[in-house]
Amino acid sequence: MKDHIMQSLTFQNQQVSSRNSIHITKRKIGKIQSEIRQYYDKNGYLSWSERKKKYVILGTNTPANGLVECPQCHTGKLLIIRSIQTKKRFIGCSNYYNGCRASTPLIQKGMICAMKIPCKICAWPIILFRYSRKQKWSRQCSNIRCTSRVSKS
Repeated sequence: MKDHIMQSLTFQNQQVSSRNSIHITKRKIGKIQSEIRQYYDKNGYLSWSERKKKYVILGTNTPANGLVECPQCHTGKLLIIRSIQTKKRFIGCSNYYNGCRASTPLIQKGMICAMKIPCKICAWPIILFRYSRKQKWSRQCSNIRCTSRVSKS
């Protein structure tokens, strides 16, 4: 896969004029590879977007802000949702309208950073949180019923 990206990037460099040339660095390659690893699924394929001047992944139906695969239905992705009525945050499945009711509440006050790393016990995403800027970031499973979360409290 890395060779395919490198060949495509060098091909793009040959087509672009010298004034608008792309300078490939290890940092840019690493950034592209990390994006691909996070968002690429079985149905997707890479395509160069001339308007955005970068590679985009086409043919995927998964949400861009999805965290991990839903542990209940295994078809949707878990993502952070803010309720329109109550303004509260929670994690829910993107497959909600097809019958999946997987959801768990999040802390309401404080800063949250959701990661795309699943919990080793329950497969829900790990979240980082803190209540104020003076505190350090704390790490825990987002699932309120996870045994790893109960044992730490």
